[in-house]
Amino acid sequence: APGTRAPLSGIDILAFVCELFAFATLAIWGFASWPFPWNIVAGIGAPLAAILVWALFVSPRAVFAVHPFVRGAVELLVYVSATIAWWAMGQAWIGLAFGVIAVTTGVFAGRRRFA
Repeated sequence: APGTRAPLSGIDILAFVCELFAFATLAIWGFASWPFPWNIVAGIGAPLAAILVWALFVSPRAVFAVHPFVRGAVELLVYVSATIAWWAMGQAWIGLAFGVIAVTTGVFAGRRRFA
């Protein structure tokens, strides 16, 4: 029926958790990796920029309807940014684990969108 949504699956929930973790990671990186007062700017600006890009291109109600490969590339850009942020903070294993989980989740979620 028009206007109804498919029920949420485990992949949808895991994808949402990955998004939130990426945004939180960028905030932590911004606040922890820069001297005052730049830590305030980076701690607020980095996740804000990622959320803006996500809302414009990747969100279920995205402002711009883009090709699924563009959507995937933007999603990957946010995940790679969070992974690099963990590496820059000296937590390479956290970054690697997050990268593997986020990309795997993104692949499964993306395949569901094509089905």
